Amino acid sequence: MFNEPEETMTRTRTAPSRWSALAVLCAGTLMIILDGSIVTVALPAVQRELGFSASGLTWTVNAYLIAFGGLLLLAGRLGDLLGRRRVFVAGLVVFTLASLLCGIAGSPEALIAARFLQGAGGALVSAVGLGMVVTLFTEPVERGKALGAYAFTGSAGASIGQVLGGVITDTLGWGWVFLINLPIGAAAVFFALRILQDDRGPGLSGGADALGAALVTGGVMLGVYTIVQADEHGWATGRTAGLAALSLVLLAGFLARQATAASPLLRLGMLRARNVWGANLVQMLALAATYGFQVVLALYLQNVLGYGAYETGLAMLPAALAISVVSLGFSARLITRFGQRPMLLTGLGLLFALFLLLTRLPSDGSYLVDVLPALLLAGGFGLAMPALTGLGMSVERPEDSGVASGLFNTTQQIGSALGVAVLTTLAASRTESLTGRGESEAFALTDGFRLAFGIGAGLTAAAIVLTVWILRTRSDIAKLPA
Repeated sequence: MFNEPEETMTRTRTAPSRWSALAVLCAGTLMIILDGSIVTVALPAVQRELGFSASGLTWTVNAYLIAFGGLLLLAGRLGDLLGRRRVFVAGLVVFTLASLLCGIAGSPEALIAARFLQGAGGALVSAVGLGMVVTLFTEPVERGKALGAYAFTGSAGASIGQVLGGVITDTLGWGWVFLINLPIGAAAVFFALRILQDDRGPGLSGGADALGAALVTGGVMLGVYTIVQADEHGWATGRTAGLAALSLVLLAGFLARQATAASPLLRLGMLRARNVWGANLVQMLALAATYGFQVVLALYLQNVLGYGAYETGLAMLPAALAISVVSLGFSARLITRFGQRPMLLTGLGLLFALFLLLTRLPSDGSYLVDVLPALLLAGGFGLAMPALTGLGMSVERPEDSGVASGLFNTTQQIGSALGVAVLTTLAASRTESLTGRGESEAFALTDGFRLAFGIGAGLTAAAIVLTVWILRTRSDIAKLPA
């Protein structure tokens, strides 16, 4: 009987478990992403039944964003120290229990507190998930496929959530947009404990920088709070400027602390790798454009073309389908053959073309003629994100993958929040100016949205420039002078 080499037998035996582990990681991440978009559709019903004020209602979203964005870097480091599976499972448990509290909340205060707890659980899950994917898949082709699947999970979840949110709210009530997480979360915990490998870290004694954790968590939370509140209080006010300055002071204090701490939360040497900090910067610009695009285009469909929430979700699905086809079907092979930076540039180029098309939207537009062609170009996101993720996670030491994942997710959240806040504020300001001059509401709204899409094109162009200037592939590095 033919005896296979031990290495081949090990690879054959472990390969299915790695893909099963990826399925668990993607399922947990999908639940987090779905919740973020499914809740927005239910907000009008939440306001009616719980008696939220208009300003108070925004805190059902803001409380989640502040906890989620502020805790990502700390959660990633905790994964490195305590074990990524432990942190992932703990996050699933916290998120699931918080979803129960959200679903049965009987007052605005109870819902806001539960949403903050949900954000904390979501941060634990998201911060270590990407790091686990990178450590599971080390071979370039397989890693490309895994990152493509992970990127698809995020983009598809946002689109699917809009459709599900409308259906669940209309049929079961707003509480079920949270309660639906209970069976999903329980199943994810069960399979995570059975499939994910228990990777015990060195423990908190291996690097618990309490002061650094407090500085970065406070700085990022305050920064996200400043961004999400700027629309209400104004970008040019002293309040916004003061909070932004304080956030920067805390983050500067964090960096100074990391330079002197015996066991830093974030090794500054990791940030000296241009692919790591460059990818995070490019991602912040790209996601500011693309997440802002989703919100602004949804507003155009509803406020100009007269679509309902459910119709808007269905109208946005072609973008998710385009992203899925590219990220799952082509990205891994293309990145392996041509390299991460060329494919990142190609993806960003398609997104730039998307924004250029949307700057020409008419006030009496047609979905098939004016919107659908642009949505199909969203497939560029499915090419750009796997390449960008691979560059951003290119740390030299495997024990840094958790904090690198936390950093990557942190810049993702900051970019997304900043993009939505800036693009919607500029669009609203433009619309208000035009209606003040006597222009029709449809024209004023559309012109405001076109301005937002033009800003999105500018952000994408800046991401392209930074990609060419900063990011390097191995072949590029070999050409650099010594």
